Amino acid sequence: MTTPDERMGQVTELPEGVRLQFRRSWPDPIDDVWAALTEPDRLARWIGTYEGERRAGGAGTFTMTHEETPIGEPMRIVECAAPHRLVVDWDTEEGWRAELDLTAQDGETVLLFTQLFAPGTQVTDYVLGWHWYLDKFDAEVGGRPSPGSWDDFLAATGPAYGRSPQA
Repeated sequence: MTTPDERMGQVTELPEGVRLQFRRSWPDPIDDVWAALTEPDRLARWIGTYEGERRAGGAGTFTMTHEETPIGEPMRIVECAAPHRLVVDWDTEEGWRAELDLTAQDGETVLLFTQLFAPGTQVTDYVLGWHWYLDKFDAEVGGRPSPGSWDDFLAATGPAYGRSPQA
């Protein structure tokens, strides 16, 4: 299982940009963790909805339904190699790409989440956001309690990232 210190994610400055990575693990089978990443009903419980083609090269609309103002954005599935790798691009202002890699290691399923941002990007708010969503994913996979509302999460976790709860 992922330790509390590992939950924070790792930010690395690279010549090509700022890399954010989270590593999470569960004792659950890789196929179950993959299903939580990709099956519509499970996806909706932790992050949002995807309407479109569900294959490599497929395009559709992704809506992060747990945001204050959910907005559907164009998304393309770059790679989909079940149950090991999912790479998606979505058309945000920043042009995001997220890579999700699953491996089986020592009786656990390990998720490595990677996102690369443009050089010089201030990523603290993105790190906090992905931490919250990955905690929601952890609740979906492991059947544990959800991290609660964004405000509750920010109050509890924000100080570890140098952020205070918003007034």
